[in-house]
Amino acid sequence: MTNTIDIYLGDCNEIVPALDRKYDFACCDVQYGIGASNPSKKNKSIVQKNGNRLPVAQANYPSKEWDNEICNNDYFQMLEHHCSRQLIFGGNYYGLAGGYLVWDKLNSESDQYGCELAWLSFTKRTDVVYCLWSGMMQGSYCGKDIRKALRQIGNKKLNQSRIHQCEKPIILYDYIYQTYLPEGGTVLDTHGGSMSNVFSMVKQGNISAVVIEKDIDHYNDAKKRLLLFEKQADAFRNTKIIFHH
Repeated sequence: MTNTIDIYLGDCNEIVPALDRKYDFACCDVQYGIGASNPSKKNKSIVQKNGNRLPVAQANYPSKEWDNEICNNDYFQMLEHHCSRQLIFGGNYYGLAGGYLVWDKLNSESDQYGCELAWLSFTKRTDVVYCLWSGMMQGSYCGKDIRKALRQIGNKKLNQSRIHQCEKPIILYDYIYQTYLPEGGTVLDTHGGSMSNVFSMVKQGNISAVVIEKDIDHYNDAKKRLLLFEKQADAFRNTKIIFHH
């Protein structure tokens, strides 16, 4: 059986109602409204344990406006209507009550945010997952064992190359789908961004999905990376990606 991942360029508030489908799981990394889309607001240095401050090389991301505002109530009502379960990164910025997944980035005493919170609609639990993600320091493990999570990828050439200001590790999505969608199923992502989660879906081999991205630059960057991966990876034998624009 071949699973299909449909990737759309456009506004999720228009596309989701038009498709009028039901999904087992919404996994969305929405805008936080903290200006993360503006590179000038990013930290330009990092503080080490000994107090020294070292410069941090910044990727040349263009300044955009997508993180200057937050989603409205209609968006969350739409997700609830179309999705049985929801996981929303940045739910804490919206005051969402319920369970949370805490992603500890293990970035020590740096000036970068030490963790991110993903709201869980289907539980009251608060769980912590460790996944090293701090510049060139990337971990090869994501899970509950902090000892394993502290191990870096030995060959930095194998690091995940970032194409988005708020990109998340592919292995973080591996953990999410294996933990909260173990049987596979259908997934909705309304804010595709770098589409790290699409790589994870392909690896799982049993997930069908709709992924939507509004920004044409982010859409094209992710499409380019996915097409390159498709040529190199045998994993696509179980998954077909269709781009809609």
